Amino acid sequence: MRTAGGAVRMAAVAAAGLVLLAGCGGGNGADGGRNDGAGKGERPGGPARGASPTTRLRNIPGVGTALRARIPADSRQVVAVYGEAADSAAATVVLYEKNAKGWDRKGSWPAHNGRRGWTVDHHEGDKRSPVGVFTLTDAGGVLADPGAKLPYTHSAAFTPPSYWSKNTRHDFDYVVAINYNRVTGTSPLDPTRPKGQSKGGGVWLHLDHGSGTSACVSVSKPAMQTLLRALDPARHPVVVMGDKAHLAG
Repeated sequence: MRTAGGAVRMAAVAAAGLVLLAGCGGGNGADGGRNDGAGKGERPGGPARGASPTTRLRNIPGVGTALRARIPADSRQVVAVYGEAADSAAATVVLYEKNAKGWDRKGSWPAHNGRRGWTVDHHEGDKRSPVGVFTLTDAGGVLADPGAKLPYTHSAAFTPPSYWSKNTRHDFDYVVAINYNRVTGTSPLDPTRPKGQSKGGGVWLHLDHGSGTSACVSVSKPAMQTLLRALDPARHPVVVMGDKAHLAG
């Protein structure tokens, strides 16, 4: 088991309930083909002839110039969350990795986002997921570390409150913190919100319970295990998330 250790994480675990109550939980998109950067030797919407349609992509499919510009230059891993529509909770999560020849699609999974859809101005309790590009630096869960490369906090403090619906009891068996209004390099349980409580927080990738979330993105347990084992801090992973219209803008 690996943990980030130290007083910050211990204090965060003690404050876990604040995050769980105010952030995630409670309660079949397509990845699209626009703006994947057809350039020299590439077909519009795809890679060079002879390559797979999911390899050697110049840019992340469906992500337009505005959000593309926010992907750090050193990022070699992108978790793209393609929301079906602005007011929909249905989404698809796709993992892309970059190599010398471009971006390759490594996996794709059905997902859910905020039960009321998406927003560019997320606030506490709006039941919408924030649109944007956010780094991924910290993970954890009720279950022991499955082989994560990100720092992993293993704690029973991730367990949802007993009064939550039974189908959410395993939502936080595995989580990856989405760095929206949080302190990076700390446990996902750290309740600190640099932009204030009103801007929401506790936005995570976590296990799916079959319907929309409070603001998080949820996928199946096998998908979470795959992501945890793949996401590598040396590759500076980020999540690019939003409904398809906002992503393409």
